[in-house]
Amino acid sequence: MAQLTSTSQTTAPHSPGPRFHRAWVIALAAGAAIVTAGAFTTVPGLLVTPLHDSYGWDRGHIALAASVNMVLFGLTAPFAAALMDRIGVRRVVAGALVLVAVGALLTSVMTQPWQLVTYWGVLIGLGSGCLTTTFAASITSNWFDRRRGLVTGLLSSSSHLGQMLFLPLLAWAVGRYGWRPPVVTLAFVALTVTALVLLLLRDHPADVGVKPYGAPTFVPKPAPASGAARRTLAVLFNAARTGPFWLLVGMFVICGASTNGIMWSNWAPAAHDHGMHATAAASMLSLIGIFSALGAVFSGWLTDRFDPRRLLTTYFAVRALTLLVLPMVLSSTVTLTLIVFVTVYGLVDVATVPPVIALCGRVYGEDGPIVFGWTNSAHQLGAGASAFLGAAARDLFGTYDVVWTTLSAVCLVAALMALVVRAPKRPRPVPA
Repeated sequence: MAQLTSTSQTTAPHSPGPRFHRAWVIALAAGAAIVTAGAFTTVPGLLVTPLHDSYGWDRGHIALAASVNMVLFGLTAPFAAALMDRIGVRRVVAGALVLVAVGALLTSVMTQPWQLVTYWGVLIGLGSGCLTTTFAASITSNWFDRRRGLVTGLLSSSSHLGQMLFLPLLAWAVGRYGWRPPVVTLAFVALTVTALVLLLLRDHPADVGVKPYGAPTFVPKPAPASGAARRTLAVLFNAARTGPFWLLVGMFVICGASTNGIMWSNWAPAAHDHGMHATAAASMLSLIGIFSALGAVFSGWLTDRFDPRRLLTTYFAVRALTLLVLPMVLSSTVTLTLIVFVTVYGLVDVATVPPVIALCGRVYGEDGPIVFGWTNSAHQLGAGASAFLGAAARDLFGTYDVVWTTLSAVCLVAALMALVVRAPKRPRPVPA
């Protein structure tokens, strides 16, 4: 754990404190960075057909870039959390946004499939992997003593907000202007947000002489943690010796498999099996994203007030029920029952993130953000496995019904796992 610097090395806290706390400005800057990174996750699906038509590249080669991006997106998060402890959140976030912008600009001038894998898969995968819910955990851990759950929910929903805001605009732009202008535009958006981050974001409340939001006392800034990569692996090995870690990892493998893993790659073909038009299927998927963002915010609010283990049990149980009934509500048209499914499923889609972050913090203390980074990596592994196995099951059985039933069953397992996580209760702060 990082050693705390002496109070003489930190800026003295202001007295009296500001009426509007600087922590909310920090959260705003962090949210802008996460929204921007989320926008890049929507692009690969829009590029497959244009790149195939323009260059004649095999669709498998094009999809490889998205696969590399997804893997690095998940694996980068825990190392990024440790690097933030080493050189500061502000530097890591600004560097990540520049890496994403460079990757997008290079993609716009590529001529070979390997370049797409390198630029979009590696550069953007590494950059966007630094701007995940692990980054959100670091921000809330440093800047908020009260309202942690709410802020975690807001930041967790930012990624989906970016997807939902940019997806229709990018799809329209690709159809009207081709694929290059939207990619270049996103690159300049990332550079603009980089300037915003450098202007507004700060690593720790002590940097500006304030207490964390809701904290009763001033908190000195920890000394930089040495050996970011070594510490990340050390935290993994230490956490892997504990039972709660494997319960959290298991839950998030199931979470990834039953959300973005199956939905982002198999929702459209599953809807097509029932005769639904692609436009209608895409609209329903976008609606799931909208309710996911709302659900994450509401879940954060609930996490501040209730036991996160019971919240997770509820979320996974509700998700199990929705997946079980999905084959019965899918049809060739958008019906009221399908809209009800989209609403309920969306509300519990990303809702699992704030409770899991809270549990990581309670069990592992200052190492919580890094532990959550590894947990989030497990989420991506579950997502990748589900995307592949879901399609393979469709080819084998000729229907997705067995997929929905299986995922429903494993969600019930996750609901039971949540109940047995041992986590000390976090004392409730005295209301301001």
